[in-house]
This record gives sequence, structure tokens and C-alpha cells, in this order.
Amino acid sequence: MSHIAHNPSAGAGIADAGWKGLYRVGGAAAMTMAVFIPLQVLVFVIWPPPGTVTGWFTLFQEHPLVGLLDMDLLLIVDQVLVALIMVTLYIVLRRSRQSCMTVALTLSALGIAAYFASTAAFEMLSLSGEYSAVTTEAQRATLLAAGQVMLSTWQGTAFSVGYVLEGMGFLLVAIVMLRSTVFGRKTAYVAILLGVMSLVPPTVGTVGMLFALGSLVPLEIWDVLVARRLLQLGRDVSKLS
Repeated sequence: MSHIAHNPSAGAGIADAGWKGLYRVGGAAAMTMAVFIPLQVLVFVIWPPPGTVTGWFTLFQEHPLVGLLDMDLLLIVDQVLVALIMVTLYIVLRRSRQSCMTVALTLSALGIAAYFASTAAFEMLSLSGEYSAVTTEAQRATLLAAGQVMLSTWQGTAFSVGYVLEGMGFLLVAIVMLRSTVFGRKTAYVAILLGVMSLVPPTVGTVGMLFALGSLVPLEIWDVLVARRLLQLGRDVSKLS
């Protein structure tokens, strides 16, 4: 391994000073994700998601913000943050393997788009409001059916496909990180573990749920490592400009 791989600041020389603002944005996005992960877990522990449509409607009526958080409001924000991180990593790592990073960025973009197609938090909030206002059993039955459709969409095909696509994107980024001197091998190995665990969506059953919960550990570590490195790049290249 060359000296540059052991000296974090040495890799900054290959960074483009014209992208220093993006490095800082990407670093801030990764750090924000690292903060959101334990918050999301805490929400699930304190307020476990309901198991029925009626339970969701009741939760949204009594505690709208908790309902949104239980239905992955923070994860919706995370997808925007992932987009910023992946674009930043593309700029940083493209010189090491541009074709691979292009595919990684594309897979991540498709995964993010698929995830947004599966979100149903605000639709459920709206349906819960309608449910509380109706007066007939027929109207309630219609809204309950609509709520069940939303729940099925939330954890349906689009979610599972998007989850796996993002995992594949992480794996490709990890491969490029191994060949690059910008990030250390520790960051690359953590990304490999994260990518592998993300190939099994939580919708496939107990195994998927265990993989999803387990992947939060490498995701938290990777976010911190990437945030620290990108913010360092943002500082170092500013000295070159």
C-alpha cells in the first residue's frame, strides 16, 4: 500500500478544488444520516408501528408526527441524503473507475426513485383524516380498503426493488473505494458488508428483517467514516483554491 493510502490528507491532492462545496454538502448529508439512524430506531422502540389499518388511522389521528415517523418520514429524508452522498462519491471516485461509479450512481438513482414510488406516509395521514370524518360503515369500509392498498404499496415491489438496487450501488462503490487512495480500506470493507446485507430486503420475512436491522450498524459506521473524509476533503481543497 502506498504512503497516500495511510495518510488521509494525502488523498486530498487528487480532489478538485472546484467541487469543495459539494464535498462539504456530501459530508454533511452523511453525518445527518448518522444522526437520523438512532433517532429512527428510538421512534420504533418507543412507538412500535401498528399492525392494522385501523391502528394506523388511530395513530395518525392522535399523534400525526409519530405516525409519519413510524411510516419512515426520516427514511424519506434519508433518500435525499443518499442521493447527495452518491453524487459526491461519484465526483470523488470517478477517476479511479468512472464506468463502475456511473453504474453505481445509476443503480442508486433507480433505487431512490423506486423507494419514493413506494412511500405512503402522507397518503395515510390524509386517509386517516377522512376516516375520522365519515359517518357511514360503507364509507369507513372504503377508506379501510384504500388504507390497506397504501400499506401494501409501502412494503411492496417498488420498496423491495429499490432496497436491493441501493445495496448493489453500495457494493460497487465499495469496490471502487478498494482501488482508490481517497478512502481507507476500513471504509470500503464496511461498505461491502453494508451492500451485502442490503441485498436482502426486510419484506422477505424474518431473515430479511434481521438483515435490515443488522445493516444499520455498518450503515452508521460508514456514514461517519464517509462524512469525516468528505468534510476533510472540503477543508483540504479549500487550501488549494
